[in-house]
Amino acid sequence: MSDNKQGATAAIISLRQQRLLLEIEYNTEREAYRRQTETIGLRRKVKRGDAWYPIRAGRSYYNSLNQLVVEIHRTADDDIEHNFEYGRPVCFFQVNESGTGTKIKYFNFTCTVNYADGDRMVVIVPDSGRVAEIQHSENLGVQLFFDETSYRLMFEALDRTMQARNNRLAYLRDLFYSRQKAAQFTFSPLRFPWLNPTQERAVNEVLRAKDVMVVHGPPGTGKTTTLVEAINETLHRESQVLVCAQSNMAVDWISEQLVDRGIHVLRIGNPTRVNDKMLSFTYERRFEAHPDYPQLWSIRKAIRELRAQRRRGNDSYHQKMDRLQSRATELEIRIQGELFGEARVIASTLTGAANRLLDGQKYATLFIDEAAQALEAACWIPIRKVSRVIFAGDHCQLPPTVKSIAALKGGLGKTLMERIVENKPEVVSLLQVQYRMNEKIMRFSSDYFYGGKVETAPQIRHRGILDYDHPMLWIDTSEMNCREEFIGESFGRINKTEAELTLQTLENYFKKIGKERILEERIDVGVISPYRAQMQYLRRLLVKKEFFKPFRRLISINTVDGFQGQERDIILISLVRANDEGQIGFLRDLRRMNVAITRARMKLIILGDSVTMTSHPFYKKLYHFIHSESPEKIEDLEGLDSLDGLDNLEDLDSLEAPEKNK
Repeated sequence: MSDNKQGATAAIISLRQQRLLLEIEYNTEREAYRRQTETIGLRRKVKRGDAWYPIRAGRSYYNSLNQLVVEIHRTADDDIEHNFEYGRPVCFFQVNESGTGTKIKYFNFTCTVNYADGDRMVVIVPDSGRVAEIQHSENLGVQLFFDETSYRLMFEALDRTMQARNNRLAYLRDLFYSRQKAAQFTFSPLRFPWLNPTQERAVNEVLRAKDVMVVHGPPGTGKTTTLVEAINETLHRESQVLVCAQSNMAVDWISEQLVDRGIHVLRIGNPTRVNDKMLSFTYERRFEAHPDYPQLWSIRKAIRELRAQRRRGNDSYHQKMDRLQSRATELEIRIQGELFGEARVIASTLTGAANRLLDGQKYATLFIDEAAQALEAACWIPIRKVSRVIFAGDHCQLPPTVKSIAALKGGLGKTLMERIVENKPEVVSLLQVQYRMNEKIMRFSSDYFYGGKVETAPQIRHRGILDYDHPMLWIDTSEMNCREEFIGESFGRINKTEAELTLQTLENYFKKIGKERILEERIDVGVISPYRAQMQYLRRLLVKKEFFKPFRRLISINTVDGFQGQERDIILISLVRANDEGQIGFLRDLRRMNVAITRARMKLIILGDSVTMTSHPFYKKLYHFIHSESPEKIEDLEGLDSLDGLDNLEDLDSLEAPEKNK
């Protein structure tokens, strides 16, 4: 059998398997949503950031895309970070207090978040009757609804990819699943003196690739810088490219860097960080700013008024309506054509690439950033629009979120980028110089996850805060009566004594540095816990501690997922697990710990029970590495085969439960 036929057969079999696993994940998440809606109390939903209550409904209006929207304002719990963002479905509810208890009545329609910013959210509403229902209800709340749309788009993408025959999509599908060599252009390497040699090589490899290429960017190695340069050089050869990422936040970040480079970006969908700079390159804002928009707005208003005044038997109604709608459509097409014609980069999430605005659009090149966090099915959504694909990310950091253990064990968490790294190592370009961390912090991660290939830039090799300070510290809590305990219905874990010790450790370190220096140099801190319950407890403790009041803006407390892509001068990690059985649950997913320890620029402090944690070989090596004055070079372990043993719901339900598309 030829390589092409083998590739096609292997691809279709594997994609069918992916579809089955995705159905398992879909059913698991839908059931979890149903169970949460029925059994989890309102206060807990609010604390998890999945609901706002109480809320106040504000004005309603038609946005630039002619969608009816209503403003929603959160009136309590404004210190809780929420999970509402563009494109997510929501439902409204009313709370009725009576002598028999609290009853929640859900409205029988769903809405979609247009954007959310702090305590204000704008949602798209099906019709004006629903707006009235929202605006005139008392004791009103809103919560996230189960997202059917993302799953529908992924199922459609898998079906379309499996059915593809004799076209570019079929070629890429078969290529990605085979050992067949990817095609390349041949030319002398271009020079980019402002990049380091491995970044320069990666940009050249992007330009040479006819089919596929992977930019593998370990922490702090300038992946975004390299990607922006590669996109800029590609635009010297192509009129327009498509840039996607799994999350809105990742799309915002790469878009902002491209705009700073002077590249004309058109952002499909609204950004997570709502500010004037981010909004200025969204399709919606540019649509409103077009010179023809006031005329279109007037015509749309006339259409709505004509509908409201319609009288039966009025023969002129249809003629007037047809003329107005025809003119509105003509203006919409003209504005859309000009906006897309001006843009050099079209940017969206992977599922956002299915937006009707992109119907019929074709591009030579697709760049997928943070590709190691995206489910394979989601990647196929934009791939159908392109001739070649450039993946960028790090499969040694955070994996995609999979909530079903059965789907996870079946391989749903294996990404398309990982598949290509395995099948085609020749198309992978590893960035090898990092600019973030003190050498000792980076050395452990480099040796364990990257075969010792990542080096530290000379100018930051010895960066630190205090003279003669050790950049890494493990505070062993095994003798301090720090014990984990269960909390809540989902068996989340918390270690209160360790949380208090974490903040006491930070206070002691701050006293060594000095208040004036911390504030003057704006030395920032990240406190990380893999467990959401521990993170929330740490936040409550921080607010209560008077010592930290001057430093509140410099201290962030979050889960590992919450710190993805970020860095801080000082990082403290509360591992939580402390038990007699040596059980560490989902902390066996070592990629998460790779993310956690590589957020620190100058000082990393880990708090954990050494007896419990060193039962796992990774943590044993990390513990001894930190306590060794001159650590031996760590042998490259098979540490990424790290999800074996997730045999019960405790392991995943205790997880920080990051949201999809977040």
